[in-house]
Amino acid sequence: MPLSPELIQFLASVHPYDSLSDADLSSLAASCTISEVPAGETVFAIGDAIGSLYIIIAGEVEIVDETGVQLSLLGPRNSFGERALLRGDEASRRATATANTTMILVPAPIFFDLIGMHPRVAKFFDRRRPPRPHRRDLGTMAVEQLMTPDPAACSPDATVRAAAERMHESRISSICICDDRGFHGIVTLRDMNGKVIVRGADPAGPVSSIMTQDPLTLGPKALVTDVLHLMVERDIGHVPIVDGDQLVGIVTQTDLTRAQAMTSADLVGRVAKAATPGEMVRATREIPQLLVQLIETGSRHEVTTRLITDIADTATRRLLTLAEAELGAPPVPYLWLACGSQGRQEQTGVSDQDNCLILSDEVSEGDMPYFESLAKFVSDGLDTIGYFYCPGDMMATNPRWRQPLAVWQSYFRKWIDTPNPEAQMLASVMFDLRPIGGDESLFDGLQQETLKAASANSIFTAHMVANSLKHHPPLGLLRGLATIRSGEYRNQIDLKHNGVVPVTDLARIYALRGRLLPVNTRARIDAAIDARLLSKSGGADLMDAYDLIATMRLEHQATQIKAGKAPDNYLDPATLSDFERSHLRDAFVVVKTMQSAAGSGKGALA
Repeated sequence: MPLSPELIQFLASVHPYDSLSDADLSSLAASCTISEVPAGETVFAIGDAIGSLYIIIAGEVEIVDETGVQLSLLGPRNSFGERALLRGDEASRRATATANTTMILVPAPIFFDLIGMHPRVAKFFDRRRPPRPHRRDLGTMAVEQLMTPDPAACSPDATVRAAAERMHESRISSICICDDRGFHGIVTLRDMNGKVIVRGADPAGPVSSIMTQDPLTLGPKALVTDVLHLMVERDIGHVPIVDGDQLVGIVTQTDLTRAQAMTSADLVGRVAKAATPGEMVRATREIPQLLVQLIETGSRHEVTTRLITDIADTATRRLLTLAEAELGAPPVPYLWLACGSQGRQEQTGVSDQDNCLILSDEVSEGDMPYFESLAKFVSDGLDTIGYFYCPGDMMATNPRWRQPLAVWQSYFRKWIDTPNPEAQMLASVMFDLRPIGGDESLFDGLQQETLKAASANSIFTAHMVANSLKHHPPLGLLRGLATIRSGEYRNQIDLKHNGVVPVTDLARIYALRGRLLPVNTRARIDAAIDARLLSKSGGADLMDAYDLIATMRLEHQATQIKAGKAPDNYLDPATLSDFERSHLRDAFVVVKTMQSAAGSGKGALA
């Protein structure tokens, strides 16, 4: 049955077909047919060949996976079937009409012609992330992307001494002069030295008496090239950024140098040479800006988190060295390990510390005060430089997590033999252990023995699977995005606990089942595919979903940092485009599907 004028009009109201010209829409309509499916009838089953894209006009269609878990409940204006078409595969889902349903069928050749001829249609069905630039060209970047927002400022009638004290306390080389009428000038260290120290200006006088009035400024939309040229030509090191009469930022030579030269290697080097935790702070406080730079230059999320974690690893090892210098040589060998995001090498702009100590079995009761002091020195130092104390006290400062190897072996045996809720939680954390500093031989045998015992205990494995399913992707009843309903983060989604954590938990289960040694989430998924615990298609889907969610999380944090806010994991879906929301929803559906398969005891997934 060909499409009537009314149905052509309906099709013209559905995205992305609303972007087609009248002629293209008429041509599409001439190639489509109408299908009537009674309630309860299967549209297609798993393994069926898919020959069309389905667009629902009226009715309702349920999509379920091979375990019978509902993935979507689709109504009018929704489409389905494109997954199998685009992959050239048979259907890996079952579609059933749950009410009398009328659909438009777009034949596969016509569907592919649409994608090939119309970029907006292709974009809608392209489930890959849009490409990001591989490098950031400072010369063509807008100043607003580089400037320091809300720079230090004082009023014109503030004293010279007060301005100097503010600059000293903030460790800055300039201060802007502003009042209710707007921006008036700038005072730099050069002004302080030349006009106060050399020429004898009164420190009790107004700062306006020594400021550079009406300095050279640029607007936020100017290019960094303009800043570079201005600094070189006029021999200045500070360029205030103004929007109308209002000061909105400043760019200094330090900003330019940092943007051009700051790398994770630079920060690692500075941390490794630090003599005190206070010196480390000067490097680690630049981690947020490093995260922004890595994201803006197109670094993949796993590269970004690995580089950021390297800084934490270096800081930990440096603090261990400083601790030994203060406390003396350790009485017996020890190993400092990280768990959590540091253990998995997945730290972002928001990180606490999760760590523990394994001591040689030669340790005596008299040696324990040494390791108590060492743990306190390192954990206090980590807190000082920005890795705050673990809210759950999962740290080496807790005597429970500072024990001889034999005690650790007994811990894991007990957790595996008696998988109560606490054991499941602790095992989940401790399966992500990674050595950071000390004698790594203390861990090699423990990891292999534990994986062997855990994988052989079906009851423990079942409990761990159940525990891993406690974190749900934020999908609503109709598989739309489900936001937090109340509280501080109302109408937002938690990209950590409901986004990356479900994938991290799944990857840990694969590692446990297959006795896989990697700790990093992506590495575990790769190893699971190689070990045939996951099919290539299922593993590829999960990897793509994880990459999209993790990337969106880092992009969200980078946006917050650039706005001068503390980064967090809570994203308002309303800030996303329709395209981004659609892709994020699809990623969560993939994760939910994999959770269903893991919960049903499936091995290799389709």
